[in-house]
Amino acid sequence: MRKLIALPISLLFVTTATYAQTEVISGVTRGKDFGVVYALPRTEIKVDVRVAKITYTPGEFSRYADRYLRLSDVSGEPGQYWELSAVAVSFIGVPDHEKTYFVKMKDKTVAPLMELTEDGIIRSINMNMSAGNAPAGKKEQAAPVKKILNPKDFLTEEILMANSTAKMAELTAREIYNIRESRNALVRGQADNMPKDGEQLKLMLNVLEEQENAMLELFTGTTNKEEKVFTITLTPNREWDNEVLFRFSRKLGMLAANDLAGEPVYLILKNLNPPPLPEDNKKKEVSGIAYNVPGRAGVRIVYDKNKLFEGEFPVTQFGTIEYLAPTLFNKNSTIKVTFNPVTGSLIKVDRE
Repeated sequence: MRKLIALPISLLFVTTATYAQTEVISGVTRGKDFGVVYALPRTEIKVDVRVAKITYTPGEFSRYADRYLRLSDVSGEPGQYWELSAVAVSFIGVPDHEKTYFVKMKDKTVAPLMELTEDGIIRSINMNMSAGNAPAGKKEQAAPVKKILNPKDFLTEEILMANSTAKMAELTAREIYNIRESRNALVRGQADNMPKDGEQLKLMLNVLEEQENAMLELFTGTTNKEEKVFTITLTPNREWDNEVLFRFSRKLGMLAANDLAGEPVYLILKNLNPPPLPEDNKKKEVSGIAYNVPGRAGVRIVYDKNKLFEGEFPVTQFGTIEYLAPTLFNKNSTIKVTFNPVTGSLIKVDRE
């Protein structure tokens, strides 16, 4: 929930001809004065790594796959390995405790109405961004659960009564060929009992395909895929050149950056801003409402010479801080300001 700090009405609508300056200082006053404390955000990069654990279980007739179905690449040994499926990168804003400001409320000041996020980051001035009804969230529908078929449910009595595994495999393969012949006859319109319409034809073809796939699993085996997502959060205070983000092993999956059992996944982070102009050694004085002017960074993630991700993001640590003049809030008219709560940048300044 966002925090809305409404100051006294007597301060919002002052009609005295003389106005005092709105005073903003760095840090907090620890209760010595009345006012509002807000923070500017710093940028953190969030890397979501999706990996999949693949488990293979051989079929009961796997050693007969080549003999009866001409499937030469079927393994009879169980196996397990990991795949690196995808890498997604996004940026978030978190309060920067080194960029905290106190807006002091003084007499004869047209004091602003300030809205903060629940983390204390400035969101707006003289605007109620949380007014009105929030849009109803879209209700997510659960994906339909695919029914797992048991291959043995489709075996005929003749197959089940066979006196050896080899004979069962032979009869099962013959049943698979019969299913294929029936499907081909339907597609060509040569079946004895053709469906009355396209919908019924589609249903019959789907049933035949399910039966064939289920019985094929007795030869080819089954592969189970279990996906997991790992999140890495980084604070970019400098450029990174081939920094090891994490390591990956097909045998062990995702590993820590210092675990040499896996191959490294590299992160390259470049500051895309031009070099800053020389500044005086004196610290720049706070002269109004502070806001961020974020810089930009190029992000690239590489694994085994393959580029997994490349993009650009705003990074406040590579930018500067600017200020809105205090006199903007000391006029008869109301100045409305909106900020980006993720970057702390200025979005809009309007006069009412």
